[in-house]
Amino acid sequence: MNERFSQNPPQFDWQWHSFAQLNGSQLYQILRLRQQVFIIEQQCAYGDIDNLDQSAFHLCGTDPASHSLQACLRVLPPGALFDETSIGRVVTASDSRSGGLGHELMRRSVEFCRDRFTGTAIRISAQSHLQQFYASHGFETVTAEHLIDEILHVEMLLH
Repeated sequence: MNERFSQNPPQFDWQWHSFAQLNGSQLYQILRLRQQVFIIEQQCAYGDIDNLDQSAFHLCGTDPASHSLQACLRVLPPGALFDETSIGRVVTASDSRSGGLGHELMRRSVEFCRDRFTGTAIRISAQSHLQQFYASHGFETVTAEHLIDEILHVEMLLH
């Protein structure tokens, strides 16, 4: 096992939600965190609200002390975006990075996909500079680099 996986990530409250199970406050926190990182921090104006959240399962990692959302992602079923199950909108708050939280987020999401969508590969559209991070979870790059919203991406697959 990769040494980065053996770190003890901070203790968070981890919860899976379908879109229908999210209350207004939870949805607000998800959209706020995604806006903070993907739009403001990465200085990329793009349409985050893409009508895919409604068919997704959302993993939320909340700090139990502050009750603030520190990490989240969404899992789309096969056929929603790609032929395969897909993991996307993977985000951690800037003040919670480098402690293993991203690895815990990915570990939990891959486990969920394997349990929920048995027998299907998992596809991600990853920012190119994160290929090594996703490769550490078994994903393999399957496309050339291409621009999405002016940021280099590759598609990666986990069989």
